[in-house]
This record gives sequence, C-alpha cells and structure tokens, in this order.
Amino acid sequence: MIDLYWWKTPNGQKITVFLEEAGLPYKLHPVDITKNEQFNPAFLKIAPNNRIPAIVDSEPADGKGPLSVFESGAILWYLAEKTGKFVPEGIRAKTEISQWLFWQMAGLGPMAGQNHHFNIYAPEKVPYAIERYTKETARLYGVLDKHLTGREWVGESYSIADMAIYPWIVSHKNQKQDLASFPAVKKWFETIGARPAVVKAYSL
Repeated sequence: MIDLYWWKTPNGQKITVFLEEAGLPYKLHPVDITKNEQFNPAFLKIAPNNRIPAIVDSEPADGKGPLSVFESGAILWYLAEKTGKFVPEGIRAKTEISQWLFWQMAGLGPMAGQNHHFNIYAPEKVPYAIERYTKETARLYGVLDKHLTGREWVGESYSIADMAIYPWIVSHKNQKQDLASFPAVKKWFETIGARPAVVKAYSL
C-alpha cells in the first residue's frame, strides 16, 4: 500500500496519474496547502522541504519497513522501479526518459510555476515578471513541441516523463499559452488526457 500525501497541484497530479496507470493500491491523504498543512510536524517528518507530494511505501522491496519519499520526480522514479512500469529498459531509452524528467523538474515546472504566480496570484502586477515568465514558458513549450514532432510520446513509449510533463500543460491557459501554436504538444496532450487512468486521476 502507498500512502500518498497530496494536494491537487500539477506535482500532486503526477503521482495520482502514475498510481492509477499502474493499478497500484494507494490511500490519499489530502494536505491542504491553502491552510498551511504542509508545515504540520507529522508531515515534515515525511517531507522535510514542506512541499507536496510525498509518499510512504509500507512494503518497499528491501523489506526493512516503511519508506518515505519526497519530491515528485523522485517519487515517479521510485514507483517506476518498484513496479517495473513506465521506465524503459536499455541505457539510451532510460537516459532519454531521465533527461526529460529532469527537464520538467528543473525547467518547465519552476518557470510555469512563476508564470502562474505573477499572472494569477501576485498581489500586484509586475509587467517585467509577467513578460519574462510568459516568454520562458513559451520557449519551453517550443522545445517540447520540437521534440514531440513526428512521435507519439516523449520517449519510445508512454512513461513517467509524459506523466511528469502533462500536468503542467493542463494549466496552459493560465500560463497564457495557446496550444494551437504548438501542434505536436496539442496532439500529445489530447491523447494523454483521454486515457482512462488520467481521467480518473483528475476526477479525485
């Protein structure tokens, strides 16, 4: 059983998508970040960086008792290795997936997150910041669009890289991005959005 400490954010949705796709039993523990529940001492023992998501695996492979994991990319990689699903075999295919997972974690997620903040949540409008992060988000969409042109998935097959990136594209309108300008991303996005496991994950 996987205990998932979660809130409905792009990083949280990555993990529910994986768990639904893999058919792995899990229990959802909402952590309401609008009420600062991520600073609860019990949660900080699992996620010392006070960010969701985090998991506790009650049955890790080493059999040495519950194992907690924080950081969404690390959780995806851990679960993929645990289940043997959604990470390909072979050094080149696996390296491709790891590159795009880190691209999302270090690039798309932080830049789109700043985009959301300055476009939607900032108490005052800062034109320079809005322009900067909107343009950088568009640049990253362009990188992804070029990569996806002529292929179905980010890697050779559907993988944790797709699951990591997809939730950040869900909010494209809030990021002031028009998917019509990125046709390969649009096709990929619509394909993933129609998957039953993804539909179920987003219905939670």
